[in-house]
Amino acid sequence: MQENVNKLVEWLQQQVRDAGLDGLLVGVSGGVDSAVVAHLIKKAFPENSLAVILPCKSNPGDQDAAQKVIDSCGIEAVTVDLTETHNVLFSTIKDQLQSKNEYNEDQERLADANLRARLRMSTLYTLGTNYKYLVVGTDNAAEWYTGYFTKYGDGGVDLVPLLHFTKGEVRELARELGVPSEIVEKAPSAGLWEGQTDEKELGVSYDTIDKHLKGEEIPEDDKKVIEDLHKKTEHKRDIASAPPKF
Repeated sequence: MQENVNKLVEWLQQQVRDAGLDGLLVGVSGGVDSAVVAHLIKKAFPENSLAVILPCKSNPGDQDAAQKVIDSCGIEAVTVDLTETHNVLFSTIKDQLQSKNEYNEDQERLADANLRARLRMSTLYTLGTNYKYLVVGTDNAAEWYTGYFTKYGDGGVDLVPLLHFTKGEVRELARELGVPSEIVEKAPSAGLWEGQTDEKELGVSYDTIDKHLKGEEIPEDDKKVIEDLHKKTEHKRDIASAPPKF
């Protein structure tokens, strides 16, 4: 894993040089993937890296976890609370649709969550332009394969260093980098609503997805879930628009 860390750091440095920019930033959620990226970009650019906390109707525990990540690697950080911005925009859209009797309540939770992800993306790029930094994504191999990311939201980034690492390998990277153990072991969640977890939404565990990606045997029902997710999210992995991958 130390060799992987070294290669990732070198790759990140080269990407910034190629772009003619100054450094890197990442949105830090308090999860293991963004924690690993925060540690990596701090190593790549000790003086030119930034962690961004973006609360938006978020669980306060997520901010506490994000702060632990920041403290563990000593990266510069900024917090931009998007809750009010989101509420104004979402309510404006909702009011317009309701006035036309076209509001779909069944889609409200998903539309709300996706808007939060896309507001975060826009904020990261605004900060990136200010600092002349590239925006680094946090998707791992399992998330990319199943399409478990928001198109033009957390999928809207400049670089994707973890794309070829399974969730288990990301946890190994985290331990190698010194990410706090409570972050490494916590149940993966986008924090979109109370009790939400990645694996509940996916309908299959990360360990099972990892095994499938490695070519190992898994139950047929799980295989079908994974392949169905992969097929229906193909549009998210459009090669023409995909960012550089490590």
